[in-house]
Amino acid sequence: MAEGEEKLLKDAKKLPWEDRLAHKNWKVRNEANVDLASVCDSITDPKDPRLREFGHLFRKTVADSNAPVQEKALDALIAFLKAADSDASRYGKEVCDAIAAKCLTGRPKTVQKAQEAFLLWVELEAVDVFLDTLEKAIKNKVAKAVVPAVDVMFQALSDFGSKIIPPKRILKMLPELFDHQDQNVRASAKGVTLELCRWIGKDPVKSILFEKMRDTMKKELEAELANVSVGAKPARKIRSEQDKEPEAEASSDVVGDRPSEEPVADAPQEIDEYDLMDPVDILTPLEKSGFWEGVKATKWSERKEAVAELTKLASAKKIAPGDFSEICRTLKKLITDVNLAVAVEAIQAIGNLARGLRTHFSASSRFMLPVLLEKLKEKKPTVAEALTQTLQAMYKAGCLNLVDIIEDVKTAVKNKVPLVRSLTLNWLTFCLETSNKALILKAHKEYVPLCMECLNDGTPDVRDAAFSALAAIAKSVGMRPLEKSLEKLDDVRRKKLSEMIASSGGESAGTSSVTVQSSVGNTTTGNSEASFVRKSAASMLSGKRPAPVSKKAAPGKTGGSKKDGAVRNESSKSVEPPEDVEPAEMGLEEIENRLGSLVKPETISQLKSTVWKERLEATLSLKEEIVGLQELDKSVEILVRLLCAVPGWNEKNVQVQQQVIEIITYISSTAAKFPKKCVVLCITGTSERVADIKTRASAMKCLTAFCEAVGPGFVFERLYKIMKEHKNPKVLSEGLLWMVSAVDDFGVSLLKLKDLIDFCKDVGLQSSAAATRNATIKLLGVLHKFVGPDIKGFLNDVKPALLSALDTEYEKNPFEGTVAPKRVVKTSVSTSTSAGGLDSLPREDITSKITPNLLKGFESPDWKMRLESIEAVNKILEEANKRIQPTGTGELFGCLRGRLLDSNKNLVMQTLTTIGGVASAMGPTVEKASKGILSDVLKCLGDNKKHMRECTLAALDMWLGAVHLDKMIPYIIIALTDGKMGAEGRKDLFDWLTKQLVGLSDFVDAIHLLKPASTAMMDKSADVRKAAEGCISEILRVSGQETIEKNIKDIQGPALALVLEKVRPGYVQEPFESSKAMAGSLSKGVSKVSKSTSNGTLKQGNRSRALPTKGSRPDQITSAHDIAIQSQSLLNTKDSNKDDRERLVVRRIKFEELRPEQIQDVENDMMKFFREDLQKRLLSPDFKKQVDGLDILQKALPSLSKEIIEVLDILLRWFVLQLCKSNTTCLLKVLEFLPELFNTLKDEEYCLTEAEAAIFLPCLAEKLGHNIEKVREKMRELMKQIIQAYSVAKTFPYILEGLRSKNNRTKIECTDLIGYLLETCGTEINGLLKHLNMVASLTAERDGELRKAALNTMATGYKILGDDIWRYVGKLTDAQKSMLDDRFKWKIKEMEKRREGRPGDARAALRRSVRENGPEVAEQSGDLPQMVPGPLFPRQNYGISEQVLERNPVPQTIAGVNGPTDWNEALDIIMFGSPEQSVEGMKVVCHELAQASNDPDESAIDELVKDADGLVSCLANKVAKTFDVSLMGASSRSCKYVLNTLMQTFQNKKLAHAVKEGTLKSLITELLLWLLDERVPRMEDGSQLLKALNVLMLKILDNADRTSSFVVLISLLRPLDPSRWPSPATAEVYALRNQKFSDLVVKCLIKLTKLLQSTIYEVDLDRLLQSIHVYLQELGMEEIRRRAGADDKPLRMVKTVLHELVKLRGAAIKGHLSLVPIDMRPQPIILAYIDLNLETLAAARMLTATGPVGQNHWTDSSANNPSPPANSADVQLKQELGAIFKKIGDKQTSTIGLYDLYHITKAYPKVDIFSQLQNASEAFRTYIRDGLAQVEKNAAAGRTPSSLPLSTPPPSSLSLPSPDIPSLDVKPLMNPRPDSYTDDIRASNINPGTLDAIRERMRTMQLASEPVSKAMMPTDENLSTDNRPSMNQQNIPPSQMEAETPHPHPVALPMDEKALSGLQARMQRLKGGSLEHM
Repeated sequence: MAEGEEKLLKDAKKLPWEDRLAHKNWKVRNEANVDLASVCDSITDPKDPRLREFGHLFRKTVADSNAPVQEKALDALIAFLKAADSDASRYGKEVCDAIAAKCLTGRPKTVQKAQEAFLLWVELEAVDVFLDTLEKAIKNKVAKAVVPAVDVMFQALSDFGSKIIPPKRILKMLPELFDHQDQNVRASAKGVTLELCRWIGKDPVKSILFEKMRDTMKKELEAELANVSVGAKPARKIRSEQDKEPEAEASSDVVGDRPSEEPVADAPQEIDEYDLMDPVDILTPLEKSGFWEGVKATKWSERKEAVAELTKLASAKKIAPGDFSEICRTLKKLITDVNLAVAVEAIQAIGNLARGLRTHFSASSRFMLPVLLEKLKEKKPTVAEALTQTLQAMYKAGCLNLVDIIEDVKTAVKNKVPLVRSLTLNWLTFCLETSNKALILKAHKEYVPLCMECLNDGTPDVRDAAFSALAAIAKSVGMRPLEKSLEKLDDVRRKKLSEMIASSGGESAGTSSVTVQSSVGNTTTGNSEASFVRKSAASMLSGKRPAPVSKKAAPGKTGGSKKDGAVRNESSKSVEPPEDVEPAEMGLEEIENRLGSLVKPETISQLKSTVWKERLEATLSLKEEIVGLQELDKSVEILVRLLCAVPGWNEKNVQVQQQVIEIITYISSTAAKFPKKCVVLCITGTSERVADIKTRASAMKCLTAFCEAVGPGFVFERLYKIMKEHKNPKVLSEGLLWMVSAVDDFGVSLLKLKDLIDFCKDVGLQSSAAATRNATIKLLGVLHKFVGPDIKGFLNDVKPALLSALDTEYEKNPFEGTVAPKRVVKTSVSTSTSAGGLDSLPREDITSKITPNLLKGFESPDWKMRLESIEAVNKILEEANKRIQPTGTGELFGCLRGRLLDSNKNLVMQTLTTIGGVASAMGPTVEKASKGILSDVLKCLGDNKKHMRECTLAALDMWLGAVHLDKMIPYIIIALTDGKMGAEGRKDLFDWLTKQLVGLSDFVDAIHLLKPASTAMMDKSADVRKAAEGCISEILRVSGQETIEKNIKDIQGPALALVLEKVRPGYVQEPFESSKAMAGSLSKGVSKVSKSTSNGTLKQGNRSRALPTKGSRPDQITSAHDIAIQSQSLLNTKDSNKDDRERLVVRRIKFEELRPEQIQDVENDMMKFFREDLQKRLLSPDFKKQVDGLDILQKALPSLSKEIIEVLDILLRWFVLQLCKSNTTCLLKVLEFLPELFNTLKDEEYCLTEAEAAIFLPCLAEKLGHNIEKVREKMRELMKQIIQAYSVAKTFPYILEGLRSKNNRTKIECTDLIGYLLETCGTEINGLLKHLNMVASLTAERDGELRKAALNTMATGYKILGDDIWRYVGKLTDAQKSMLDDRFKWKIKEMEKRREGRPGDARAALRRSVRENGPEVAEQSGDLPQMVPGPLFPRQNYGISEQVLERNPVPQTIAGVNGPTDWNEALDIIMFGSPEQSVEGMKVVCHELAQASNDPDESAIDELVKDADGLVSCLANKVAKTFDVSLMGASSRSCKYVLNTLMQTFQNKKLAHAVKEGTLKSLITELLLWLLDERVPRMEDGSQLLKALNVLMLKILDNADRTSSFVVLISLLRPLDPSRWPSPATAEVYALRNQKFSDLVVKCLIKLTKLLQSTIYEVDLDRLLQSIHVYLQELGMEEIRRRAGADDKPLRMVKTVLHELVKLRGAAIKGHLSLVPIDMRPQPIILAYIDLNLETLAAARMLTATGPVGQNHWTDSSANNPSPPANSADVQLKQELGAIFKKIGDKQTSTIGLYDLYHITKAYPKVDIFSQLQNASEAFRTYIRDGLAQVEKNAAAGRTPSSLPLSTPPPSSLSLPSPDIPSLDVKPLMNPRPDSYTDDIRASNINPGTLDAIRERMRTMQLASEPVSKAMMPTDENLSTDNRPSMNQQNIPPSQMEAETPHPHPVALPMDEKALSGLQARMQRLKGGSLEHM
């Protein structure tokens, strides 16, 4: 076989290359590729003809199906490409396509070789082919093939650079990769993007690619870009450039080295973003947009929109060239448009076109330049800014050059308008600064004379602009072109020009030096990065970046500054060469050889033993030998290596492990130097031993010894990676716990805190193991003890739950400042200054982030660019966790200083905030780094805007948090003596100084402030003098008497007297009186933050060193002051005198805008009584702060009700201010707060005073017509709430005034409110009717909505008044009257539909009754002379009035002329009349009831029974109406009448029983609600009404139908609908109200349940059990379990009722389940409760003897019946038989009765049942006999009773008398453990487990019971409940009343008979399939 293959291979070599490479035998093909590669390797001449023969072969070979052959083919291709030249690129397309199709998904080596081949094609200049192939490859559906394609694209760009690989092609390919489904492809795409940034810059990549990315990818790349350095250098060159290298080297040898030119030659290529963009055609869409029609329109807005469309289209970064001549002519006309908005838009469009077209716009630019320069005369800032930007854009884009613009500039500088001249020269300066030197040299001869001429201009701005232009020329080309011109100038101008040139030259030199330095640095970086060959694009991402180049090359560097050299010389003595920490591999044999005689050979052999005892013995002996060594230091590493090898870290025996760890601990702690290599060898094994509880202690001790030997920093760094990657989670959790102890022992000075915090945040807190998170929290807590609160800034992005746990841990580990470490490191460990220690947390170097682009943005003419730069600085601070180093911030401070002079005030305020943030982040070093910027900050106090000054003071506060006050004093003194600072600024600065000095006890430097403060005492402004006086008092207090006496000679004027007064003996020690309270509170607040030292100085919160005595105050005075403020009460009403303030209030009904002095009064009052932080927020012009202030007030509202009432007038005045402002957010917050405020006033029973109403209500009424619907809606509801809470009569005048408003919306709202008052209160408001003419007059208004509102209100009045309304409408036109008449007719039809009677009927009836009854009724009718200022909250009433209306149609007349004459008319007037009218009807009803009650034969009562339900229904409805009217201020007379009528009705049992269940429910609900209403006691005779309600409720419970009462009350245990309550409230208030309501219902049920034993025969048990079943089913088992655990009263009550029923009826209770669907699945919950109660009561011997025969009946003979009768069983049997016989006698229940009788005969065979039928007819006895025989046959055949029809029993059986049922004198036993259900269950030995145990006990009970009972016992496998029902928790005592004989119901059967009847009826329903599940 082998010979055959050899022969085949040998023969194949003779074949041509094509045949060999396509041979069917893979070995032949493989050998052919090998031979081809060797041939190509041997070729040295690229022009060799053989290469042309080979080129076409690779298209097929690289696509070979055999992987090894394919790999060899790629080797041959690589050899071919290395030998060939660029001519080979002709084969590139086919070969590259084959490689992309077949090689990129192969083996890793195949893929690698394919990528190498691609790069060689690039080297042969086949770049286009390469990119075309990759463009196809990245569209491959297999992600595995896409990643290598992207990687080779990345490597090509990285190696060859952007000059060879065009970035534009790559930029087009990347967007589709960003959304690729494979994460590896996306990662590679990110890597390519980052590489592009290195070559072409970050900004072009961002602008082109970022808009096509998802937000998440943008954020990831933004983070990665921070680590990318721009300016890369190519590592490879194409073949043609490589060929030139030998020549270049030869020439360099001849000429010599030119290092200075190397950076220039290798400078990175500058890529213009413009070249990377695709041009956009804008002419076509512009035509379609209607541009040409729009620009010719007469309306300016249409012209502006047309030009705006052009501006939008021209904003494309690159515009396709075209014919823009007509557009430019049009724009030239529009520049001079009469409307400036159109002109500005046209100018901006020109600028956009210039940017997008660049040189293609040159001709058009020259065409429009004269017009643009002429337009500079416009003074409007928007026009000037647009012109400046457009002119600069035209020049910057290359549309113009200096030569082109000479003539136009000459013309413009001679313009008669100075503004044109100055702005033209400013633009010329810009052009000169941005032009190259050659161009300026060419044109300067024209410009220098022009500028020199302008130096003589009469306008200063023109002269300054000319100076700037000349300075720009000198800066570019030097002074020579200006020498002759300078001679002609006078000395002053020559000096000024020289200074400007010198300053600009200095700046340029500095700038250029920085630029050169940075470029050199970048080049070096590029070289170092290029030396590393990247394999994957994803390696560019964080965490995947290649390791940096080794620092061994550092000594090769030369040069450097003297300063650096000096530093290196100083440190060279102490710094040793870096220690090699990575141990080399060493085998056991080599270790033994190196040990020599150091360790006995037998010890080593024992260490290798497989017997653990021998290994243990060997470790012990080894330990002895090591202890005995004299020179241990020399052998440390070899001994450690021995232990790591044998027994090694894989040792399984714990004792051996412990000995090994102890030996290593001994070596590390004893040796003078323990190498870091040894730590690396041991640390992995030791960390794993920490996870084992048996070796944990010794392993932790070993780690601590390592820290002492090499420092904790090294140990921690090594542990991070081990703990993060280890599979055992305990390694991480226990390792973290060791770190806790290590930090506690060694402190944080030797740790890199940022790395530790990042590890905790990224690994520890993100762990899914709770133990790891807890350990991490402990570690961060210990760090807090050393570092302080600053650590929180590094953990802002942690989850809230973890943050709260961390806060708890911080409290356990309070910051202690600098603490000496418990343990020290033996050797000196070098740490970087930013690693920790004295400066606590690290500060970040932000030099790299302060880029030239950022600094350039500060000087941009576009304010948005300047704002972006400021915000960028804030973002840098946030990213650095607000802790930065001062290095590299000098230029940043210079730019920030420039923005303090910005014309845009908002930018100045932003800059102030940023400066404060920079100072706070930099700390004490800001003083030196800021270059005196503080003086410029203080100048901002001279601004007249309050907000600006507040921002300045905030910046000063933050500056003070970073440096000491004594460092700021010199700047403050200069500011105070600056004449330009206004009075308000000086006042604010003095106040600020006073506030800072208050917190100090001794500050000698304050004396320097005494002189400027004393000068200010003579200021013109009283405010300044007052503030200076307060400041002087504090200066004198903190300076000391001796210091004051030395400086008193410098003081003059009024301040001298003040100082002399203060320096009298004993005064200086006392603080300034006005600030005494503040100082006290501040000291309390400060004491919480830091400890006070003995000399009164305060220790700084975040520093390790104590502050000097001089200027002693906390650095964080702001936070301390805030703490002091927070400790104060929100409102200080101590000195408030509300009465005095209210006397000054002008009682006006009409609203007038507040005058400035009134606004000032509000601010002054708020400053007096509101806490400082609150009043600052509320008075701030920033609406966000106002909202914050309202939030603070809103949260404190419930606890500050008394204080708020005291300052309510101030608050209301502030609300008026807000209602008058236009900020919607703040207004909505006010309207959210006000309802809560009025609810609080209502809860406090507080009513607005007239003064408070006069403050607020006029404004609210006027502002009701707000233009936003949401605001109007909230105001409308607020006004209704005030009407209810204040007084209708007092609110009405303000609403009336709203009708006179100029705002139509206000008129509409007020008109609607008058309609609301008419409908709610009727005509009982003083003056309402006489002002209806104002509403009627509004029907003539033009506004349709207003007319509609007026007509609706008049229709409401017509409903009440009827035709009488025409008396009040006043004089109207015929059209108005016609409109009203139509609306009134519509109202009549509407009332008829609603059955509301006729308009005015109710009022007419009342007036008639007034005439008849005289003054008694007159007192209660019409307009009430006195109104009670009580609230009106109408409660919704459900279903009463509607039902009544359906039963009783509206009568035509409610009452006769003389009032109601009979019962029916009385009912009508009660039903439909007003509360006062219905009194007359109730008088008649009471009279009739009294007469009927006195009738001895009760015939009259029987007549009234049929109307009882209707009467009670009317009265129940009337209860709510009468009480509502009384709450408005009317008399309570109608309330008393309605309660009295109900009492008389329910005193009669017949009438009470006739009331239906629904009516009873409505009545009981209404009565209980009014019993709970807190407004009733405040009504007239409120206490009497409450007593009447209580008595009525008890009477209803006594006399109403017991069944209905039970059912109604159980249904009322459910929560009520919120609308039934009087006023809207929160969920908590509703819950509290429902709880009170339920408690009342439970009390009612307790009363009924107590009497259940004597009244049980009056109760329909089936209906009662049904209601209990429904209640329990609605709750469900889960809710029952929850409520049982919460001790829920309603559920306990229902259980109590059921328990009492079961106790009284025993097992017979199951016969009353006819209305309960016992067959439903799952089973009804009530069944389980009944069965458990039966079992519990049976076990407790508490069952009453009324159960069915066959059931064991239990009574407690000892407790209840000492001598029970012997024949009790006979009596029970008789009772059962009597019930059965009656059942048989009824045709409906005869079948079930016969079956029951059959079961009794079987159970008691000896009993003669026919002896009981002696009085029955013979036919009845025969019927029973035959029936029993039939039942017996059916039972034998297995048939059920429901399936068999039996004959109807004879009628004679109906005369069968019922056997007498003797009354049982058995008192029910009380629950032995009434307090706990659980105890009841335990008493009955029932385990509260699953239901299976209960079912088993139920089956046992069933077997012992009667078969009838057995059939009634339901079981259900699906019912599951763990919550056991129990006996009554309510301790219900036995009734104290004597047992009464049950009242016999006319048609009710005895209970047993009734139960069996129900069962039969239920079985009939089962038979018919009509069972309804509840």
